[in-house]
Amino acid sequence: MSINEISVRRTATGDAQDSQGVIGDSWQRSLAMGLRESDQPTFDPIAASELSDARGGSQQLMLFAEPVMHTLYDQIMDSESMVVLTDHRGLVLHSIGDDSFLERADKVALKPGVYWSEGRRGTNAVGTALADKLATVVHGDEHYLRINRGLTCSAAPIFDESGEVMGVLDVTGDSRGYSKHTIALVRMSARMIENNLFRRVYHGRLQLAFHPRAEFLGTLVEGLIAFAPDGRVLSANQSALSQLGLSLSSLRTHTALSLFGVSISYLIDRGERVLTEPISLVMLGKLKVFGLPIVSRPRRFGLAVAERVEEKTQVSHVIQPKASLEEHIKQQKDNPQNLANFTDINLGDQTVAQCITRLTRVLNSDISIMLEGETGVGKEWVAQAIHRASNRRDSAFIAVNCASIPEGLIESELFGYEEGAFTGARRKGYVGKIMQANGGTLFLDEIGDMPLPLQARLLRVLQERVVNPLGSSRHHLVDIKVVCATHQRLQEQITARTFREDLYYRLNGLLVRVPPLRERSDLKALSLKILREESGADLHVHDTVWQVLLQHPWPGNLRQLRNVLRTAVALAGESREIDRSCLSEDFIEQSHLEPQVKSPLTDPVDMHQ
Repeated sequence: MSINEISVRRTATGDAQDSQGVIGDSWQRSLAMGLRESDQPTFDPIAASELSDARGGSQQLMLFAEPVMHTLYDQIMDSESMVVLTDHRGLVLHSIGDDSFLERADKVALKPGVYWSEGRRGTNAVGTALADKLATVVHGDEHYLRINRGLTCSAAPIFDESGEVMGVLDVTGDSRGYSKHTIALVRMSARMIENNLFRRVYHGRLQLAFHPRAEFLGTLVEGLIAFAPDGRVLSANQSALSQLGLSLSSLRTHTALSLFGVSISYLIDRGERVLTEPISLVMLGKLKVFGLPIVSRPRRFGLAVAERVEEKTQVSHVIQPKASLEEHIKQQKDNPQNLANFTDINLGDQTVAQCITRLTRVLNSDISIMLEGETGVGKEWVAQAIHRASNRRDSAFIAVNCASIPEGLIESELFGYEEGAFTGARRKGYVGKIMQANGGTLFLDEIGDMPLPLQARLLRVLQERVVNPLGSSRHHLVDIKVVCATHQRLQEQITARTFREDLYYRLNGLLVRVPPLRERSDLKALSLKILREESGADLHVHDTVWQVLLQHPWPGNLRQLRNVLRTAVALAGESREIDRSCLSEDFIEQSHLEPQVKSPLTDPVDMHQ
């Protein structure tokens, strides 16, 4: 078959790759490399030790690719085909497939330890995908070597976090069983490997998943971008580059602010809140997209840890401690620095001092405490200090974020359940958060987001101090101190009938408003304290930095302040000097551009009972 015949045939199929002359160009390269269609390439694989070294060098690729290969094979089983993984040189690292076809593949040396680059095998899906860095189908007579023309092959390159090809995923089968849908399966499987690798490489960094359509978040087509602490772009997956229309090198000149019009601290704040609904962003000032920031580290305070599970848009909240409850209580007692105390909070601001004075008067009583304040003001920090200063300090402090647990799970998380209470229930059941807090403090964060049906159950627990787990006829007495927090006006929710009035008055024994950072007079003392915690020593802060810090409106409050200072410490390095160069560019821009924040809780609140 001639090159012209190949080009005409591929163009007639309407395949996306054909308009670029992929097969014809590959044949030209094969000719230029001195290959002949009648060549019989070596069938001998490389030495076992060399193959072992190659697999060791591609350990991460193989780790993430192998389970995906098995999933892909499950979809093509009994179709006279096989799944192949190669490294960036076209060396076959691993393969799985139908026994009958593996025997046939062995006859053309499609097996581990053999190279399938264009230079050795001419036009073939693996080698051509490597050469063009594109998903490629090579069917039957389109193979350059006659010995391979009984095959149909669909291959997709796998890109690493730097945008370099690290390997190829391929499905090869009998040419008589060709299916145009196979390449779509291979492409999706390669993207799955890439995305999982990307998340692993940038675990611990802020990542943003985004897409113009919210329903595509959590799928293989979502864009993923990783950011440095100062807001610079570190890397992005292939879908993100496609959506942005930028090369990776161009993208790395951007920041969160220049890409999406928001600061890195804003994204970190949203990520730490473990959003179940995406946020709206404007990409490059033009296109509206939906995003989910992912902060892949546990919260600094409290026992609640949440992580996003990459299965569509479902969010799974892993809130049960990994160790036993007794171990957590012991850890709190042995390491009291894990919880905040009033000394950490009382740094000279008069309003904060008044709050602490009032709180100390009800620490050891049965009076419930409600903390009001904007997002990020440190309400959980205050709750921990309440627990640590009380006579319950030797028992557990259990934090529950009512906004971060899906409605279908919050009842079982709070009240627990018996074995077999519902499909998917853990063996031996589950001790709910309320019972875990028995003898200690239960902190209900974002109480305003609790579903109405559960508000009635919680009210009964608070009134009777009795818990009835799901699926159980037994009642358990509990002794808990309840501290709750909200950034909303619960009185307005009562009027709107989204929050029970009787529960409000049961929780609101003492209402304390935690002031936003912009209203506090101790910002400098607080900043110095955080800098010492982050660096382990005193640092010199230039006056120009203090000028920026003191004039900033701090919409993210303490959480934003800590993130800004953590970045500054990292950028200062060994110099122990923090100047303007240690502040991220988007933060400095935000200091000049962002208007004063007005919150629903900005108006004065009566702090008296």
